[in-house]
Amino acid sequence: MEHQKFEGERTLMRIHIGEDDRWQGRPLYRAIVELFRKEGFYGVTVLRGVGGYGSSSRRQGLYHTANILRLSQDLPVVIEAVEYTERIEKILPQLDQMVGGGLITLEKVRVVLYRSQEER
Repeated sequence: MEHQKFEGERTLMRIHIGEDDRWQGRPLYRAIVELFRKEGFYGVTVLRGVGGYGSSSRRQGLYHTANILRLSQDLPVVIEAVEYTERIEKILPQLDQMVGGGLITLEKVRVVLYRSQEER
């Protein structure tokens, strides 16, 4: 697949997890990035939040923050990938096994440009 052909309607997948989440002893976000690379996804971005809470934290009244006084942060992490819908649908069962607690969202997006630095 060439990058120019990637333009058009695609699907944006966002995976919301915690920084401390693990998969087979390693950080979950790294395991997901490795899975996407292995599956040949065009790209992935991992974003570390400065604060937030999820369903379990909401029940306990906790708010995770990057405040220097907190020792246990477990900050929110969002993994984003834009890909063909069929490829995302194919990988969802694997993600279902990996993500013990979190949120996965999908939305339609329109890619207007995708190229590497070498293509300029």
